[in-house]
Amino acid sequence: MAKVERALLSVSNKKGIVNLAEKLYKSNIEIISTGGTAQKIKEAGIPVTSVTDLTNFPEMMEGRVKTLHPAIHGGLLALRDKKEHMKELNELDIETIDLVVCNLYPFAETVKKDVSLEKAVENIDIGGPTMIRSAAKNFKDVTVVVDPEDYKKVIDNLYKNKGEISYQMRLEFAYKAFHHTYQYDQKIQEYFAELKEKDSEKKFPDKLNLNYEKKEDLRYGENPHQKAAFYKDQDLVEPSITSAEKLHGKDLSFNNINDTNGAFELIKEFNDKPAAAVIKHANPCGMAVSDDLKTAYKKAHAGDPLSAFGSIVALNRKVDQNTAREISGEDKFVEVVIAPDYEKKALEILKKRWKNIRILKTDDIYINKENPGYDMKKVTGGLLVQERDLESLNSENELKIVTEKLPTKNQIKDLLFSWKVVKHVKSNAIVMAKDEMIVGVGAGQMSRVDAMIIAGRKADERQKQGVVASDAFFPFADAIEEAHEKGIKAIIQPGGSIRDEEVIEKANELGIAMVFTGKRHFRH
Repeated sequence: MAKVERALLSVSNKKGIVNLAEKLYKSNIEIISTGGTAQKIKEAGIPVTSVTDLTNFPEMMEGRVKTLHPAIHGGLLALRDKKEHMKELNELDIETIDLVVCNLYPFAETVKKDVSLEKAVENIDIGGPTMIRSAAKNFKDVTVVVDPEDYKKVIDNLYKNKGEISYQMRLEFAYKAFHHTYQYDQKIQEYFAELKEKDSEKKFPDKLNLNYEKKEDLRYGENPHQKAAFYKDQDLVEPSITSAEKLHGKDLSFNNINDTNGAFELIKEFNDKPAAAVIKHANPCGMAVSDDLKTAYKKAHAGDPLSAFGSIVALNRKVDQNTAREISGEDKFVEVVIAPDYEKKALEILKKRWKNIRILKTDDIYINKENPGYDMKKVTGGLLVQERDLESLNSENELKIVTEKLPTKNQIKDLLFSWKVVKHVKSNAIVMAKDEMIVGVGAGQMSRVDAMIIAGRKADERQKQGVVASDAFFPFADAIEEAHEKGIKAIIQPGGSIRDEEVIEKANELGIAMVFTGKRHFRH
């Protein structure tokens, strides 16, 4: 235990600080404070000693220098059980400080706005991080608090232990303090990296600092013998699997999270009409849009009913009773449902059907294109970093028709639909679609023609008169022949092969309409 007799309060975020000061004063703890914090405490009628009275030195340079003084840091860093330290304090007439409550200038919030360099620099805190680090270094004797949410914990601990703070709490708060200053310095470093690299036209920084916080430990990873945890990107401001609220069901597993992420990212592609995605092992086995959500889900499930057993379902509208009943059919088994919201009755229907189904609510569905974050893939000993693939086609004006046969209006609708879907299928990828519904998918194949064959087998004749989307160009005409044999009437692909002319010629020969997008969508 560590006795608390003197506390130093110096905060930028003043939430709860007056209440804390009042509780400390009532516990006979002397309060020292600085600037605006001291003023706020005084206005509440709570006695407070200003730092200038303690140091006998005025605040300087518009507050740039306040707490950088031996009277402060000597009182924080002195080891109480070391006679030499306590003797020095006594000789210099310095008293120990047992509790530091401090949070920092809002640098990250400031630079999010369009501010001048001078304004940004003035929001770099110097005394605060130094004081926090001094207190955290000496956590054996000093308690440091950086989070207003922890004020109640401090007061409860003081009351419980008669004016003392437990070692476990001091250790926990020291960890939080060093993490707080680490994150703070990280934001400053990122800001200066951006300044440095503006003129160099670099897209990616020389040093990549990642800001992830553990959301939860998982039961295991992809397999039971692998330990795993789930971390949240602190910088990504966008609805996602990490921000979804669980309304019901068991904890999400490693594979649930990965698959649900795939489902939700796919459904973000569709805003104009009610849409449903059915995902299995990170690949869409069903996807459809319609005029109502129930029909969209019904069509999506029908895309591959066999694979849909034990699937993840993503929906882009509030789930109504009719849709919930369709999802809960006796012939279906669903692991996770993720949607913006649920009618009360719809929620009851889903819960009643499956005791352990995970039901997730996301509120809004959108892609934050201004601050999308990175797409990252871990390799042994390194990290591959790229922009997220946010390219999308929404109009026939963006398509280049390369064949004599022109696609019909309905085919164009299906081509644009299938192009959004194929982007979310593992390469090599082929998607067969008809009436804005997936009917067959060939995913993760080593050759494009194999992907076409598998998609056709999955479609089981439903693809006739339908369309095909390919995530990359056709290297040979064999896949076009395969599509023709399956009754496909229109194809969308990036183009760009040295054999494009051969492929176009084959499409012309077989009476297939074909359009180029000019962009591919590999997904490994």
